[in-house]
Amino acid sequence: MNKELSQEQCEELLRTLKARFEKNRHRHKDLEWAEVQAKLESNREKLWTLKEMESTGGEPDVAGYDQKTGEFIFYDCSPESPKGRRSVCYDREALESRKNHKPENNAIDMAADMGIELLTEEQYRELQTLESFDQKTSSWVQTPANIRKLGGALFCDYRYGTVFVYHNGAESYYAARGFRGSLKV
Repeated sequence: MNKELSQEQCEELLRTLKARFEKNRHRHKDLEWAEVQAKLESNREKLWTLKEMESTGGEPDVAGYDQKTGEFIFYDCSPESPKGRRSVCYDREALESRKNHKPENNAIDMAADMGIELLTEEQYRELQTLESFDQKTSSWVQTPANIRKLGGALFCDYRYGTVFVYHNGAESYYAARGFRGSLKV
């Protein structure tokens, strides 16, 4: 798979990201677009990942800055779980365990192919402090090994002004459940 964008694709993506950044200043009050753009232009391989996030409906936006590493943190900021990443079970093991009606893919492999990581529960809660997401959908989150070993996986949503963390069999999948990711640049 070609993971390089043409100059035209890069410019179009940067315009989209800049417009979203400016429209949603509440997500990154103390950050400046010029700094983000400079970082993106010096890490062009990350643009391919952001394009994948965008093309699957994630609406990536800057959600923070890591002072220790000097990296900008992008999260999927679509109002609901990204449409192009729904109806997937948790991971490959879960996918292979299904006997009938297998989904087309799984969240962990899709995220890895895109170059992102599923949000952790902590990151999901942090995202919800920016605004309300997943009020009608839900999103798989990274699941601790001890839970996954027993066949389960975690997902979150936002209802009644509260983040809820639930469990399901990792092999389950629903039209209203996808996953959100993060990327550091």
